[in-house]
Amino acid sequence: MTRKVSIFGATGSVGQSTLDLIRRDRDAYEVVALTANSELDSLAALARETGAKVAVIGQERLYGALKEALAGTGIEAAAGEQALVDVAGAGADWTMAAIVGCAGLRPTMAALKAGGTVALANKESLVSAGGLMMAAAGVSGTTLLPVDSEHNAIFQCLAGSRLEDVARITLTASGGPFRTRSRAEMANITPAQAVAHPNWSMGAKISVDSATMMNKGLELIEAAHLFPVGLDRIEILVHPQSVIHSMVEYRDRSTLAQLGSPDMRIPIAHALAWPQRIATPCLPLDLARIGRLDFEAPDEDRFPALRLTREAAAAGGAVPAILNAANEVAVAAFLGGAIGFLDIAMIVEEVLTRYSAPMPSTIDDVLAADAGARAMAGNVMERLTV
Repeated sequence: MTRKVSIFGATGSVGQSTLDLIRRDRDAYEVVALTANSELDSLAALARETGAKVAVIGQERLYGALKEALAGTGIEAAAGEQALVDVAGAGADWTMAAIVGCAGLRPTMAALKAGGTVALANKESLVSAGGLMMAAAGVSGTTLLPVDSEHNAIFQCLAGSRLEDVARITLTASGGPFRTRSRAEMANITPAQAVAHPNWSMGAKISVDSATMMNKGLELIEAAHLFPVGLDRIEILVHPQSVIHSMVEYRDRSTLAQLGSPDMRIPIAHALAWPQRIATPCLPLDLARIGRLDFEAPDEDRFPALRLTREAAAAGGAVPAILNAANEVAVAAFLGGAIGFLDIAMIVEEVLTRYSAPMPSTIDDVLAADAGARAMAGNVMERLTV
């Protein structure tokens, strides 16, 4: 039976990996909708290639150009946030939610309310609005499948088991490119160094988050929503080889781990075919070649983002959204050369200290907290760079 698929964030790394898998079995999937923020030419080309029913560009100013690029194809063109929400809410059998940043909140919520299956790669959805998103999925009966390699690994390790039997969930972390650097050495890190991840091929923002280990802390917040066993039973373990993607220990002290090559097509394929399995072009795991697997405890003194994210998860409410927004602003400033590497966590901590927002009950509330945190982060950076 052909599965109707929509891909939000089709031109990004996750979207491209999803399309790579779909190309390998075109008869199994019908592409309903593709979206992108501003990559008009790439979006139009992908829509033509896949025969998508509709292509949506996030930037409204590009609507005319997209419509012209799709003229004569029969593919509907649309633009803007409301168009993204409308298409997400139209319902597909399977939706990849991979829009980067808070721009993905409304479309992801619309997809969750529409039912079907949502493969979640938009980190901000659960970090900033986890309670709202999980509640919406529960009401609509939507199947929510995590795509992050760590959360997908946990999902696989939990298959057929009860959360009440879980003693501990362990999120593994590569440690990033500066795992062995001292704080003093990290003071002079450049953006080019920070985006050079040792194991994974990722975008600039998520690569910097990996370097600060903020990314792993954000994943802890996500895990607390996806797998509600309590924060005290979720830990982070540094594993430089990125072979074990996460582990689940049960109360009988059995520990299950999911292993695989560091290739995002593996967790995407799991979500795309679930509850079945499909073949992928990924390299098989060769443990004899790898030779060893190393582990170490994370260092919150050198990587304070780990402490900040755990505190934000414990506080709940709007605090995770504030943390996420402040981090996005700080990372963008670092990539632009305006602040130093160590300033990122410092700015986030100061925003958390100085700004608060009420408990969000709607996505609008989350976005208001996000906007306030961004403004505060801008004020903090102004004082820092004077």
